[in-house]
Amino acid sequence: MKTLRTTMMAILALVAVSCNIDDVQDRPVVAAGTAPVLTAPEEGNVYVLREENADALAERFIWTAADFGEGIIPNYDIEIDSTGQNFDTPVVIGTTLGTTQLAITTSILNNALTQLGAVPEESGTFQVRVKAHVGDLVMYSEPVEMLITPYLGAVPLSQLYIVGSATEFGFENNAGNTPLFRDAANQYLYTFTGYLLAGDLKFLKTLGAWQPQYGAAGEGVLAVNDGNSTDPDPIVVPANGYYTVIVNTDEMTYSITPFDASAAPSFTSIGIIGAGTPLGWDGDTVLASTAGNTHIWHANNVVLTPAEMKIRANASWDLPGNWGAGTPISGQVTVNGGNFVGVEEAGTYNVWFNDIDGRYVFIPVN
Repeated sequence: MKTLRTTMMAILALVAVSCNIDDVQDRPVVAAGTAPVLTAPEEGNVYVLREENADALAERFIWTAADFGEGIIPNYDIEIDSTGQNFDTPVVIGTTLGTTQLAITTSILNNALTQLGAVPEESGTFQVRVKAHVGDLVMYSEPVEMLITPYLGAVPLSQLYIVGSATEFGFENNAGNTPLFRDAANQYLYTFTGYLLAGDLKFLKTLGAWQPQYGAAGEGVLAVNDGNSTDPDPIVVPANGYYTVIVNTDEMTYSITPFDASAAPSFTSIGIIGAGTPLGWDGDTVLASTAGNTHIWHANNVVLTPAEMKIRANASWDLPGNWGAGTPISGQVTVNGGNFVGVEEAGTYNVWFNDIDGRYVFIPVN
């Protein structure tokens, strides 16, 4: 029995070795051979992109197949970068597996140029190339130059939330932190008027994440760690009190100035009311003030629709606790202002309101 068992094990080992040798012999060999050649578009083509043609074809990129060996199907990336940047940080505008052409819409091409920092309505020179890759092996086509005029596309709205020892949340990055209130006309401009403690102040773009993180690079100079650098210094709040903080993420500036809140009225409750709110005009959806800022009110997961609404205090239309004449998503309401449509799309939102300056923001809940 021992001899039989030994013989069987030897046979199985021989079969395994034979199979492994066959597998290795039959496996395709991957090697960099002929690089792809971009045949369309032609060198120097001129493009003027228009928002009204966002869904129309901007260009069909066509190239020859890269040769990585018989039977090897490569991945292709279409990369674009500003001329002179040597594709140091290109934007990928599309990918394929094996296919040697790719149709790109106007909006996709325009979004890629936006990521590159192209100036809207100004002609710029860009280079495009094909990256062919299989595993770690990479080959590139020679670049083709394109002259493109982009349009000013919509930039997704961003939030900024306060954090730091100067805030009631400390250095907790997901504790219901108060957002800054985004300007209705300038989506890069944010304002916060409220009570701060002596200490450090920073701003986070996403609750629960430490980057992107905004702070100071000097007096009045904003800095950011978007995940690729070191965290900026904090903005220093010198003493307990009310302040107005203004942040501009386009110009990368900030200011912090003391604010006299002694004349600000105090309210027992704040609510939103109207056809666009959960209770319609029959009752208030009540907001709660934060622990450290009695003038800042909020409610989470409120279902809103694109219909008229108002903001009021103490479930009453009495002045001065009666605000209106706002704009969708964010802005600033005025005392005794008219009805306004708070959102452009029906959905669930976190609602924030500051009764000192009438600023508000409705943040979509994903």
